[in-house]
Amino acid sequence: MTKLLYKELRLVAHPTSIVFAFLGCLVLVPAYPYSVIFMFGCLAPYITFLHARETNDAWYTAILPVTKRESVLGKCLLIVSIQIFQLLFSIPFAFLRNALNIENNPVGLDATLAWYGLGFIVYAVFDLIFFPTFYKSGYKAGKAFIFASVPMVALMIVVEAVAHIPAFTWLDSYQPDHLLMQLSILVVGIICYAVSLSLAYHISVKRFHRVDL
Repeated sequence: MTKLLYKELRLVAHPTSIVFAFLGCLVLVPAYPYSVIFMFGCLAPYITFLHARETNDAWYTAILPVTKRESVLGKCLLIVSIQIFQLLFSIPFAFLRNALNIENNPVGLDATLAWYGLGFIVYAVFDLIFFPTFYKSGYKAGKAFIFASVPMVALMIVVEAVAHIPAFTWLDSYQPDHLLMQLSILVVGIICYAVSLSLAYHISVKRFHRVDL
């Protein structure tokens, strides 16, 4: 598994995708739609898979002593690493934002526990659509991204909108009791992400086995 991820990082990951992984620092920007950070995390799979197609990675991987299942696993591990790293990398900047007493984001939801939970859900839905759609053919990254981007954009709008709905203002609060309530959303988001990735992986493997390279 480690060797698969190493191969993907060295030969497949597009430099832009690596840059996207560090854009979690944008939570420090005073007035910025933080859901855009999730969009960058979803652009990473598209650019990476597009780069892999143009460099004939599928054919190269096919001559290696790895199965199609392992090939899919390698890509999944790469994208998960980028998305998880992006969220983890944003945490120190979220704390720094509070330490600097920067006012609440007027655009939408702040980087609260709820925001992280909703971010996992955005990634979960995107990956669940993107991976199986791509591996149906093994090369149509653009088509996969278009299909997956529709719910992604819809969820991004929800993330920004909830902060402006009076009944959900607790999602945009750092008060201890509100953070405790937000914890449930974070847990649900992590579970959704794990389950969706598992489903996406198994569906993708089945579809990729039918593809003639």
